[in-house]
Parts: sequence; C-alpha cells; structure tokens
Amino acid sequence: MSDAQAGHEKTISALLPAMAGANLIYGPGMLEMGMTFSFGQLVIDDEIAAMVKRVIYGIDCDDTLMGVDLIKEIGIGGHFLTQAHTLDYLRSEQIQSRIIDRRVREEWVAKGSKSMIQSANEMAKHLINNHDPDPLPEKMVSELRRIVASAEA
Repeated sequence: MSDAQAGHEKTISALLPAMAGANLIYGPGMLEMGMTFSFGQLVIDDEIAAMVKRVIYGIDCDDTLMGVDLIKEIGIGGHFLTQAHTLDYLRSEQIQSRIIDRRVREEWVAKGSKSMIQSANEMAKHLINNHDPDPLPEKMVSELRRIVASAEA
C-alpha cells in the first residue's frame, strides 16, 4: 500500500545510498518488496528521486545565487519575495512538485482534500493516456537490436 510508511522507506532507501555515492535508485513503483507495482507510487518515487538528486547536487553559495548585490540594494530586513531574482532562483533551486500539495489546509480542503496517492494516481493516468515520448535515436535502436541479437545467439 502506498502510504506514509512507504514514502518514508522510499525516501530513506534512496537518499542514504545517494549520499554515499550510488547513482541508481532501486524499485521505483514497487511495493511489498517488489511483489506489487503501482503507477501512482511510480509517480511519487519520481518526485522522491528528483528531490534526492537536488539534495546531492548541493547548494551553490556564489554571490549571484545568494543575491549579494540585491541584499545591498534592498538592505537587511527588506522584502525579497517579489524580486525577480527570488522568483528565478526559486524555480531552479526548489523542486516544483506536481503532486505534493503545499497549500494551506483551507485551500487543500476547498480543492478536494486529495491525498498524495490520489494526486499521483491521477497524474499516472494522465501520463499513460497522454504522454507521447520522442522516439529513440536510430543509432541507439540499432545498438539495442545488436545487443539483443548477441544475447539470443
């Protein structure tokens, strides 16, 4: 079952190996030790992986990112939320979740009180019905066919 425990286990089992240098996350979409597959859980795991990747990337502390010139211009204690710099870096420095609902409770209730797995299942259905992936490059298709042929020989 996709629940808080699954989310916790998925996050920890992705984050700790990534922090140790692993570059592969095992079992996206899998539940019950791999005996069950959930497309909704796959969507959740995709967001977990994006967040883990962002943590591993780290935080740049250069003067541009930190807005040193802007801090000097506006001053300590000034208002930075409406500044273009803040908005630009918010988009690149924070994962923009498609399924984690960060609204206040009243807004969440007004929008239907959907759980994360409900939102993830809706996203999975949308992707299954609407995603039109770009085809693989012909060179890659040829190489895959070569590998399969050599394995079958």
